[in-house]
Amino acid sequence: MLNVLRVHLPSDIPIVGCELTPYVLLRRPDKTVTTDDVTETSPLDGHFLRYKWYRVQSDKKVAVCSVHPSEQATLQCLGCLKAKIPVSKSYHCTPKCFSDAWQHHRVLHDRAASAVNENGNEEEEVFGRFNNSGSGSINTGLSSSASSTSLTNGNVYPATVSQRNGGETWFEVGRSKTYTPSADDIGHVLKFECGVVDAETKLTVGHTNTILTSRVIPAPSPIPRQLIPVDTMGSLDVDRRITSSGTFTVLSYNILSDSYASNDLYNYCPSWALSWPYRRQNLLREIVGYRADIICLQEVQSDHYDEFFAPELDKHGYYGLYKRKTNEVYNGNINTIDGCATFFRRDRFSHVKKYEVEFNKAAQSLTDAMIPTTQKKTALNRLVKDNVALIVVLEAKVNNQAIDNPGKRQLLCVVQSFNLLFLVTLRLSFSNEMVTILSTSEANTHVNVHQDLKDVKLWQVHTLLKGLEKIAVSADIPMLVCGDFNSVPGSAPHALLAMGKVDPSHPDLAVDPLNILRPHSKLIHQLPLVSAYSSFARTVGLGYEQHKRRMDSSTNEPLFTNVTRDFIGSLDYIFYTADSLVVESLLELLDEESLRKDTALPSPEWSSDHIALLAEFRCCKNISRR
Repeated sequence: MLNVLRVHLPSDIPIVGCELTPYVLLRRPDKTVTTDDVTETSPLDGHFLRYKWYRVQSDKKVAVCSVHPSEQATLQCLGCLKAKIPVSKSYHCTPKCFSDAWQHHRVLHDRAASAVNENGNEEEEVFGRFNNSGSGSINTGLSSSASSTSLTNGNVYPATVSQRNGGETWFEVGRSKTYTPSADDIGHVLKFECGVVDAETKLTVGHTNTILTSRVIPAPSPIPRQLIPVDTMGSLDVDRRITSSGTFTVLSYNILSDSYASNDLYNYCPSWALSWPYRRQNLLREIVGYRADIICLQEVQSDHYDEFFAPELDKHGYYGLYKRKTNEVYNGNINTIDGCATFFRRDRFSHVKKYEVEFNKAAQSLTDAMIPTTQKKTALNRLVKDNVALIVVLEAKVNNQAIDNPGKRQLLCVVQSFNLLFLVTLRLSFSNEMVTILSTSEANTHVNVHQDLKDVKLWQVHTLLKGLEKIAVSADIPMLVCGDFNSVPGSAPHALLAMGKVDPSHPDLAVDPLNILRPHSKLIHQLPLVSAYSSFARTVGLGYEQHKRRMDSSTNEPLFTNVTRDFIGSLDYIFYTADSLVVESLLELLDEESLRKDTALPSPEWSSDHIALLAEFRCCKNISRR
């Protein structure tokens, strides 16, 4: 007979929007052990498994701390109620909790005040992280007469999990193996039942296995990041460039592959917040909330692209393109190989054509041409890193329709890499220009992982830039180069991108055992690349002082885009060709203090160790070039 041996949940803390998938271990009639499901439509030896989920509601109620959701709240911030901030954000477990959180908590008040315009109307934060319906935040406020000690209104929760006395009501909420908590479940205990059922009588046979969870908590929601306009000069600027009326936005984000998100490396992050079921939902809410026209993601596992990101972003109107690393070096599960994914809005673009390039073959050609036969094996071991390139041609749509006149077609090339190079060409509907977007990233999360491969990294960037340079010259294509380069400002790859050359005395050039970087005079390119986020440093005005404080004045780059316990610095960039593109606005940067309250990234609020970068661009024509 079918027997249930063990039932447990990967995490006993359920979060709104995060699917709960119990682990159920079975013994089949033939004595074999399996975790495969046995459904009513496919019974085994006349039996199947029945699942039920219940919400436990109690007459005894308390509020939950907004900072420590596993703790009972004892005080409430009345300022939040007056500012109409979601009531769940107003609760704290102790005076010390409230005091320690005040630096970050008061930002909620400041944002609420600034969201009211001169007419007294609340302004929509277009680039807010989440919609209220998906965040788990409860917007029901307490009455103005409520005191800090009276917590019977707003969010109310069971007092304890362990006491199963009277006054409880059990509501059935699901009959499948998995269950996704909703906002209605916040603060309540969930119960999961699993039993063996006779297929003929439909009656339960033997013992029913039961699990009780902790109280359901809302998905942590950080303060929304705003899109900040940068100073522009209108349709004709001082450099004699005519700008078009249409704009587009590009998001670049290293989402931290689950295969790299180990508890050992990120032990400061709660295990439930580091789990992939939680992180994928949190990342999706963040990515969708930015509403970008083009989304470039790095460190996307192959199985996560197929099973989650592609179908989920399809629901939001995006078409996806993916290229994973080759596996000449990688020897793990082929389904967990990571790569890059680029998504674009279907109402703006249509897919025309794509090309694929493998950089292992480029390494083979290089060694055949330059390396003596006796050293080729050593050279290939150093150069072969499973890098690939994908070139995809997309055509813009006007009013959701393709452009019939070939002369009116416009191009945008999106190139991104994560131990690979990814090129996408798009035809835009708002300019006769062609734009190339390069999004790039190295194989590991931290810049100090491959200090001994500086030559390989620089060779890859140089090889790519020379190829893009040929495309730009032949087709006069503006370019955007964005992503995780795993290179800090001032490094040789960054210098080559930003300055167009590498100083022969640069210390990174000292590491070149294969002499692939010689002569050093060849390390140049002619693309007029400028960092988009340097616009903050170049813009004047009191309103930009806060954003300038988050910039490094010596490099004009963000102080950081990657924050872990042991490293903080900039690894991610968005470069653009300044003679053909204009920066309209940038997604605001985060301050280190707000992130350090959780030690570092990832955290319950932000599910990657990198922060997302987003820029809005307008195409323009350089009169002097025409």
